[in-house]
Amino acid sequence: MDKIALAAGALYVIVLLRAGGTFAVGWLAGSGARRGRFAARTSSAKFRRAERAIQRWGAPVVAVSFLTVGFQTAANFLAGSMRMPLSRYLPALFAGGAAWALIYATAGFGFLKALGRLFAERTAYGVSAVAVLLLVVGVVVVYRRRRAVAVPSPGDAASGES
Repeated sequence: MDKIALAAGALYVIVLLRAGGTFAVGWLAGSGARRGRFAARTSSAKFRRAERAIQRWGAPVVAVSFLTVGFQTAANFLAGSMRMPLSRYLPALFAGGAAWALIYATAGFGFLKALGRLFAERTAYGVSAVAVLLLVVGVVVVYRRRRAVAVPSPGDAASGES
């Protein structure tokens, strides 16, 4: 069997289990997710944006969310917590998950093959490429954390008034 087909099949199973599990957790949590210790997470800008999109567009938002980074989990959880019917959710999950698996299998193998060739032919460039990639990821993580701390959530302002 072709390596890409095998990888795509494995990734498809993984995404179905992960996204379906996230939907199930959202379904079970229901309105309880908007109270308690998870209230801060579900009231974040990312979750509010995902909720508005799901309310407006429905299942296509769930399918397209698989082509994004970071929005996918929020979309699946909120689709569950908003009790999206399975007859609408499952087709979106199957289509979006298939697209996600194919993209990651093909692009992932291409990236790994190119990186392997770079390490084999020009080791210093390979090490430099990995170092730059790790540096960029680190900068993005630090930037996002500092930005999240600098922007207080609406709930923080209300608790400071009492």
